[in-house]
Amino acid sequence: MDKYNLKELEEKLKYCKNMKLEDVSLDDVDEISSIKIDRRKSSNERILDFIMKAKNPYIFKVNGKLVKISFSDTDKTAEDCLTRVLMNLYK
Repeated sequence: MDKYNLKELEEKLKYCKNMKLEDVSLDDVDEISSIKIDRRKSSNERILDFIMKAKNPYIFKVNGKLVKISFSDTDKTAEDCLTRVLMNLYK
């Protein structure tokens, strides 16, 4: 983990987090499938690699469409949220 400049990555995250989707051009972001991460690395190293390699770790393209991700400050997991959505869809 010594090869990562954590301060630099933290600054990148702060900057990218506040970008608005409407202010981003398709040419300014990566196609998510083009970002290659070594699966043999630890989960922490894979996350750091993604942050380092992605132009913007919060906004990227999926099949040519812009996608922005964000995270809530909550105890709910992604699995909890997806389970709730699926339960509501298939009532």
